Amino acid sequence: MPIKKYLLSSLFLLLSIISFARQNQTVTISGDVKEKSGEVIPHASVRLENTRISAVTDQQGKYQLRGVSAGKYNLIISVVGYTTIKKQVDVKGDKDLSIPFKMESTVNELENITVMGRTENQKINKQAYNVTSIDAKKLHNSTLDLSHALDRVSGVRVRESGGVGSRADLSLNGFTGNQVKFFLDGVPMDNFGSSFQINNIPVNLAERVEVYKGVVPIWLGGDALGGAINIVTNNSPRTYVDASYSFGSFNTHRSTLNAGYVGKNGFTVQLNAFQNYSDNNYWVNVETADLTTGFYYPKARVRRFHDKYHNETAILNIGVTGKKWADKLLFGLTAGQNKADIQTGARMVSVFGEMRRTGNILMPTVKYQKNDLFTKGLNVSVTGNFNFGEEQNIDTASRIYNWLGQPRQLAGPRGERNRSLLKFKNNNGLATANASYALNDKHSFLLNNTYNTFDRKESDELQPNSVTYAQPKKTVKNIVGAGYKFDYNEKWSTSLFVKHYHLNTTYVRSFNPTGEYGDVAYEHYTDSRSKVGYGAASSYYIMRNLQVKASYEKSYRLPSPEEIFGNVNDAIEGNRTLKPESSDNINLGFSYQTSFSKVHALSFDMNLLYRQAVDFIRPELNLNQTMTRNVNQGSVRNAGIDGEIRYSYKRSFTAGVNLTYQNLRNYTMYEPNQNYVSYFYKDRIPNMPFLFGNADASYFFNDFMKKGNNLSLGYNLLYVGEYYLAWPSQGAADGKLNIPTQFNHEVNATYTMADGKYNIALECKNLLDNRLYDNFSLQKPSRAFYIKLRYFFNKANQ
Repeated sequence: MPIKKYLLSSLFLLLSIISFARQNQTVTISGDVKEKSGEVIPHASVRLENTRISAVTDQQGKYQLRGVSAGKYNLIISVVGYTTIKKQVDVKGDKDLSIPFKMESTVNELENITVMGRTENQKINKQAYNVTSIDAKKLHNSTLDLSHALDRVSGVRVRESGGVGSRADLSLNGFTGNQVKFFLDGVPMDNFGSSFQINNIPVNLAERVEVYKGVVPIWLGGDALGGAINIVTNNSPRTYVDASYSFGSFNTHRSTLNAGYVGKNGFTVQLNAFQNYSDNNYWVNVETADLTTGFYYPKARVRRFHDKYHNETAILNIGVTGKKWADKLLFGLTAGQNKADIQTGARMVSVFGEMRRTGNILMPTVKYQKNDLFTKGLNVSVTGNFNFGEEQNIDTASRIYNWLGQPRQLAGPRGERNRSLLKFKNNNGLATANASYALNDKHSFLLNNTYNTFDRKESDELQPNSVTYAQPKKTVKNIVGAGYKFDYNEKWSTSLFVKHYHLNTTYVRSFNPTGEYGDVAYEHYTDSRSKVGYGAASSYYIMRNLQVKASYEKSYRLPSPEEIFGNVNDAIEGNRTLKPESSDNINLGFSYQTSFSKVHALSFDMNLLYRQAVDFIRPELNLNQTMTRNVNQGSVRNAGIDGEIRYSYKRSFTAGVNLTYQNLRNYTMYEPNQNYVSYFYKDRIPNMPFLFGNADASYFFNDFMKKGNNLSLGYNLLYVGEYYLAWPSQGAADGKLNIPTQFNHEVNATYTMADGKYNIALECKNLLDNRLYDNFSLQKPSRAFYIKLRYFFNKANQ
């Protein structure tokens, strides 16, 4: 009997231990969150109701809930712009669960049709910031580079000094040049050099391009004054190959290769490579004279004869992804070169026949990213790079040329603009760090730091002993930002932030210590400047398909090294007296989508803006009009509006139109050292278009000739209204320099086979061979034809 009692007691104790162990055993619930279309949804809140267990989906839409005990729970998924999901789950306590979710957009009227060609990617557009997202994947069969893709966005004008490889500046709601910052996967592109610019990067490199108008998210960092462009590549781990080649007018060749490999152990290789070549010998209309006879040709139509350009660039990343200690750790190298003939100065009144420039990039990089580092909700990313690249300006010909390509020899060693073999290395380094912490599904915090160094070293073998090139040209820039985000519910989201800017510049000024001719000495200076900026952005859904956004920012932009020290290769004079510019930016935006009869869809987007800038930095021509020089304009205001309307019919047709008006005016009442009201007070800022827009239409023949093959026909129109090159109040009414109204027509046809595996595209740009102009009336290419072949392989689709 005692033995039976002992056995029963032991059995009871063992069952109690097992029961207790099961009660204390925990499991992990994981999965991914996507739209019904299959698009992943990052930053969605995932939580177990009435517990402290929660998570936020990563960039791939994945989540993990760890430490879940046995029991029944309500699992809640929520994110701005989507219907909240509540699902009951039963955790047994002995097995991890995988639960995927597909969310429905609150704009569910559009569920039955596709709004094709919309520039906004839905999940990006739902942010509180005024942002437009270009779905670059829809443009991968075109011959567009990133600059011309951006040129189709409302509020954006890309301005070039010529054809392939020419200098390009982007204007965004009245801000231009370095006032608008470029980022590659969230990393500033300030130090990428001439071999990696927006007008030589093929659109195939990007998955999407985010255009932030006005207030810039704190996680991007940097010192953008009035907007930012973030080029997002496809960094999701996958095995694929995307290769293309195009050929066209003016002996233009472009090729791209994007490839990736991910092994089962997380070993990852990513390669992006591209090449551009063009003779750029397009037709231009100029005034020229025969250098031998002196005969004058007032309306000559000639080909550019000294404008060849080519560049080759490769980006290689090797590392691991999907590890417990690192979601991503990649070591990389960006290497490339470019060579360009220089045909003109800042205006086409000057023409060159032998001057050229070269440049290269050699930039090692490191990227580290980890979500839920040490604790749930803490996400960290760190990047670093250093550009060892070199640039050179080559100007040694003792000749002058006319637009007929005729040279005239000059006496002695001279040069076409300024005799030089100047080489310079900018020794530009960049480090960024981002840390975000989600306290719960409503409150999150963000900290960002961007550190940039610049130390130019110069030499010229024509003047090997010149002390001028030994003088220091250094800057150190550091920007710290802190932000807070409050998501009250899926309708209302608000972000607050503050930034600290610091710039330290080391330079010299020359003086004559004795008063004797040719005696030069240098005095060293160190200039240190600090500023504090701040802002807020909020988004609210008045109705399920009507969103309103408002944002304000007190922003600062520190002068760039190029603006301070100049860049001979880009015909820019330095200006060491430049001061930081600041601006109060206000945006109010509306977005509305609707559908009817289950086959028609309409979307409307409108943005109102106001900018009040102080010490506005703008370019002006130097005295001999062969270079530009940046100067501060005391006070500038801009009130404007941009909007877009887009229509879609089933999966067959889409069309849209956007228009931008910006009233950018000089409000500097008194110029320096003047005691009278400026003649240019309230004038429009010169050389800046104020009315421009785009229209496009595409028709799709699905399953054309064979299932899985599709044909599309497209048309695009670019319009720019007339604007002045100089101050409107300057000169007689009939003698003002102006850039006339412009229309640029483009047509294209694309045929895709085997569900996009093989692709061929035909394009015609500047169909009517109109005269197109940009900066200081520099003419852009005449009519051109192109063909592009593309092959795409994705292992996940096989």
